[in-house]
Amino acid sequence: MTRRLLITGGAGFIGVNAAQAFSREGWEVTLLDNLSRPGTEENLAWLRRRYNVAFVRADIRDPAAVDRIVKECAPLHAVLHLAAQVAVTTSVADPRDDFAINALGTLNVLEAVRRYSPESLILFSSTNKVYGRLDGISVIREGTRYRFADGMVGIDERTPLDFHSPYGCSKGAADQYILDYARIYNLRTTSFRQSCIYGPHQFGIEDQGWVAWFTIAALLRRPITIYGDGLQVRDVLHVDDLVAAYRAAIEEPNNCVGEAFNIGGGPDNTLSLRELLSELERELGVSVAHAFADWRPGDQKIYVSDISKARERLGWWPVISARQGIVKMLQWVRQNQDTIERVLVGKR
Repeated sequence: MTRRLLITGGAGFIGVNAAQAFSREGWEVTLLDNLSRPGTEENLAWLRRRYNVAFVRADIRDPAAVDRIVKECAPLHAVLHLAAQVAVTTSVADPRDDFAINALGTLNVLEAVRRYSPESLILFSSTNKVYGRLDGISVIREGTRYRFADGMVGIDERTPLDFHSPYGCSKGAADQYILDYARIYNLRTTSFRQSCIYGPHQFGIEDQGWVAWFTIAALLRRPITIYGDGLQVRDVLHVDDLVAAYRAAIEEPNNCVGEAFNIGGGPDNTLSLRELLSELERELGVSVAHAFADWRPGDQKIYVSDISKARERLGWWPVISARQGIVKMLQWVRQNQDTIERVLVGKR
């Protein structure tokens, strides 16, 4: 029997990579997207030239549309809920719309699945921002980065939630709804609190997708602004490794239902902003111009995912190193420079 997968936000960069992977494995894949984000139309066209995927243009803020799509696709083996407003700065400028997309949109997806496909596994793309600024964790400066002062390796799922910024609040509310629907309604839900994901088909911008944006800007000689001092550290995860985590959860749902997992590159795949710039300069053989500006709301000096739980429960860990991933990212940007310029810079 063919397995069916619905991906909300399916024309986004994670959605396209997931759709490609599952289509190759014989899944029947349906994408739901409103195509509002720059690059989604290009991603969708690329995907549909290569794979037999279904697409429905709709908005998760519309409960009737979400109900209809889930009902038509049912029974679904799994739902990847990736549709979201993804930028902290956008959430500060328009918190109501941010809430409508991230919190209410997630509730619409949950309710549609509860009504029409209750056996589906729902995998939610959450964020490390649910942990806030991590003010209670001691951090020291060391060379080109911050590091944890007490020798801890990363942030685990027992860390108290502490939402900062409207984005943190909306995604945090959605994260908790996802987990509570497993408790209250016995839905098969899980939340992946993702760190910095990057990879092909990511039209990164200054406000979101910093690994992709720095790579694109370095190659296109566009100005880069570093908010803060550039010593901020993140664990970075190539999208292929993220899709492998989705697959691991889908194949063994009893190991993840009702649970949250921190999903990122982990302690072995960390970069500060300055270190990424240095890596790009080394790979490109040029100096990358950049300037500095004030810190942005809720920014964490260091966030590294402790991925022990995912390793133990899902048998998953990253296999693509940060350096390998950057080389892959540079290759994709070079191969798609004209499209990227058209989408992000407005060149025709």
